[in-house]
Amino acid sequence: MNQFADAVIIGGGVIGTSIQFALASKGIKNSILVEKNSLGSGSTGRSQAILRMHYSNEVTTLLAWKSLDIFKNFADITGSSSGYTQTGYLLITDITEKASMQTNLQMMKSKGVRTEMLSKTELAEIAPSISVSENETMCFEPESGFADPNLVTNGFANKSKQMGSKILLQTLVESIDIKNCKVQSIKTKNGKIFTDTLIIAAGPWTKNLMSKLGIELPLDTVRHQVVLLKNTSPHLINHPIIGDTISGLSVRPESNNITMIGTGEDEISEPESFNQGVDENIVRSSFLNLSKRLAGISNSHFFGGWSGLFTITPDWHPILGKAEGIDGLYLATGFSGHGFKLSPMVGLAMSDLIVGKTSTDVDISELNLSRFAKDKQLKSRYKMKVLA
Repeated sequence: MNQFADAVIIGGGVIGTSIQFALASKGIKNSILVEKNSLGSGSTGRSQAILRMHYSNEVTTLLAWKSLDIFKNFADITGSSSGYTQTGYLLITDITEKASMQTNLQMMKSKGVRTEMLSKTELAEIAPSISVSENETMCFEPESGFADPNLVTNGFANKSKQMGSKILLQTLVESIDIKNCKVQSIKTKNGKIFTDTLIIAAGPWTKNLMSKLGIELPLDTVRHQVVLLKNTSPHLINHPIIGDTISGLSVRPESNNITMIGTGEDEISEPESFNQGVDENIVRSSFLNLSKRLAGISNSHFFGGWSGLFTITPDWHPILGKAEGIDGLYLATGFSGHGFKLSPMVGLAMSDLIVGKTSTDVDISELNLSRFAKDKQLKSRYKMKVLA
């Protein structure tokens, strides 16, 4: 059966549901979100869901900072909790990158973010279980933390449906019809959905969808492993989230004495065939490296884990905006591991663009696809690209 919609969103992760919610909030309630599996079944459901603001570029810092306020007030906005838990975020880098850290903090503070460099004495007061060496430097964001990807995704989706939007699950997009350089419709097993506005937010599957339209996106999908450790010792004191660039680890506490470790973003993988488990050598090296950093973690045992995919761009920043050459086609992809923490503001900024409004919150124009052809890529001040 054919349908008509003012807008169609392909992808039922946190980005797609955020965009649909924001569109409904701006009056575009006759939208249809199409997801080939279940909500949050792709990269969203495998996220560490860390909320931090430390980036090297204003646009990403602002997206994360303003999104944090939405996560904090999510229940007032959507009627559902986001699961926001404040832990603070500690970034540890080599001391050779101290100047980069200072420059970033100056930029972040100018945008209103609470963040400071820390001495070893100050660190001992905030997180006595964490050790650093003399050749390392660190900074701290007290308001950072984490949230629940499933709560957030379903919170956006449920509120959108309450406002009249539709969500089609277990529905694969078979083709996209473009005529005279304009979006016409999409085709699914249940028929066509006619629309003049199409937003692609399909994460790792975006590249293949766009390739069928003759548009090659600079995207790769890399495997990101998450290791869970269960602690059996009373000696591990609660700690903030740790971004450890020395060992390449992102570490966050979880309930029931579980520690979550994220690592490894250099294995190119295919979305339909990647190893969704964790590698024994990664479990071992993560445990050994964290044992040197976090007192008490040596009493932990392996508690499981999983792998997800980062859809990365050459500058580790998302592609947001219109697809040039096709009227009515918009892209929200390539989040490079940042998607969850940026998602509330991405929804608002993309919806502003779609309804033809100049966003007063965050200008995302520098994140358009054309930046790669124009050599205007964003850069990281650190060796780790994930801090770009």
